[in-house]
Order: sequence, then structure tokens, then C-alpha cells
Amino acid sequence: MRRRRILSVNVTSNPSAAWTANQIVQAFPWESAPRYLLRDRGGVYGSFFWSRVKNLGIEEVILARRSPWQSPYVERVIGTLRRELVDHVVVMNERHLRWLLRRFVGEYHHGCRTHLSLDKDSPEPRNVQPPEMGKVIELPVVGGLHHRYSRRAA
Repeated sequence: MRRRRILSVNVTSNPSAAWTANQIVQAFPWESAPRYLLRDRGGVYGSFFWSRVKNLGIEEVILARRSPWQSPYVERVIGTLRRELVDHVVVMNERHLRWLLRRFVGEYHHGCRTHLSLDKDSPEPRNVQPPEMGKVIELPVVGGLHHRYSRRAA
């Protein structure tokens, strides 16, 4: 079951319409593209991007100017990445940021971060671990920035 999953995260110091269009293709391979793409009016969306999105059969919905509340899911993800990751780490370079984002999204956000909208479960459901399974131990994730708690037999 795929729920509340971040499909793709990438970083570049020089975004362009071609780079952004490539991200869309990589995020939605094999005819899995959504019907709509909700986006802002950023300058990175050029004619190359528009044609690629159109060829994928995606209808663009463009937000009103200066209206971040019109894209609450994206704003929430960006806020989460900022508050729970980037605000606590000195990012050394683009490669380091990619590593951090992969670890945060893959290990933490999808694997063990609780989401209220999922009844305090993670996007990858976890089994309930009764006390009989053993003592609770702390497992570092994202280089020790966050932790996962699990039961292990003593």
C-alpha cells in the first residue's frame, strides 16, 4: 500500500526547465503519471517543461501568485524537510544534501516517522511489538539525527 509517500527528491544548484522536466519523467515512469500537476509560477517551468508534461498527458494547474496555501501538501513536505532535517545539519555540498534527503525520506519518513493522518503509523506499515518481544532499543537513522525504536530479545 502506497500512502503519504514522497515519490521523488532531488537537488541541483542550477535548475532549468530541462532538468525539471527530467525529474517529472523519473518520478512517473511507465505511464504512471497523475492526471494533474499542481505547480507554482516559478521561472524554472519553461516551454521544454510544458511540452514534456503535456506529452505525459498531465494537465497543469497553476497556482495564483503568492498563494502557498493552495499547495498544502508540498508546503507541508518542504516544512518537514526544513524543520526535521536541514535546520539541524550543516550541509557541506550538493552530494551531501542528496545523501541526507535519501536517508531522511527512505529510512525515516517512510519507515518510522509517525503520521497523525495514518493513525500514528508510517507510510510503510509497522507491526505492533508487544512487550513480550523484549526490551526497547534505540536504532539511529539519518546518521543519528533521528531514531527508530524497536523491541529486541535480551
